Amino acid sequence: MLEGLHPNRPTHVFRLTTDERSARVMTELIGEIFDPAETAVASFETEDGGPWLLEAYFAREPDEAAIRDLVRPLVGAEADKGVFLPLTQQDWIKSSLEGLTPVRAGRVLVHGSHDREQRRPNDLAIEIEAALAFGTGHHGTTKGCLQAFVDELKLRRPRHVLDVGTGTGILAFAAAKTLKQTIVAGDIDPEAVRVARGNARLNGIDQWLSLYVGPGVRNAKADRPGHFDLVFANILAKPLRILAPSLARVTAPDGTLILSGLLLRDVPGILSAYAPQGFSLQRRYELEGWAALVLKRGGTHPRRRRG
Repeated sequence: MLEGLHPNRPTHVFRLTTDERSARVMTELIGEIFDPAETAVASFETEDGGPWLLEAYFAREPDEAAIRDLVRPLVGAEADKGVFLPLTQQDWIKSSLEGLTPVRAGRVLVHGSHDREQRRPNDLAIEIEAALAFGTGHHGTTKGCLQAFVDELKLRRPRHVLDVGTGTGILAFAAAKTLKQTIVAGDIDPEAVRVARGNARLNGIDQWLSLYVGPGVRNAKADRPGHFDLVFANILAKPLRILAPSLARVTAPDGTLILSGLLLRDVPGILSAYAPQGFSLQRRYELEGWAALVLKRGGTHPRRRRG
């Protein structure tokens, strides 16, 4: 489902039901053409084996004719079947919940209140309601990060964890529930931090969350050189490239970076940005056309995992 790449106050949405291939191609096309600070796009299967729904959210009223013309070469006459709708904040919350189904990575289960019955006795359950900030857990970026975290725990137990661009807080919550220790998490958007704080209370883990508002690691809680042995950053390719030196600075010498918010085509650029900082690829996860990367300092033998 949609998360993380949307404008914080979307005003309009474009919806189009189509086949999987067309939905994926349109998602990539719209994501490439429009400013990610103003527009977000996601696509997902509406039911097992069923059609796919493309959703594009806009911070201001879009040029409907131009968008139809953009996708027409991909879907033909279906372009005229797409609908444009204005959104209130409540519409945005409701639309973010449509089609929301539980997501599992190992024992970690992310769900809405309407799926509490899906919890198993030994689950580390995280209840998240869609809100005006990044993260329901259903987008391939967050899902990939969760799986990367679960696999990292098979290798070692992190002592100090940082989540940069936490959004609704899912990755930080997964770490807090698993490790039962304080997790530092921040976001540039005060609304995201407010939502994360509320979600932490809902999940009974607010005592393990140390939240801050600020870009990247520009806060005393996060700007601690060589301190964090696990750093999450599920944002976008461009800020991830810009943040490479600062994320490397706060990561422990034997630390791990889990990076996402990346289309598959973004991966080579990210690896090039982090290589001068001494990081190389250990594992790569591909889900729904998105990539999550696990980077460590020194030589590795990368493995690719598809979802």
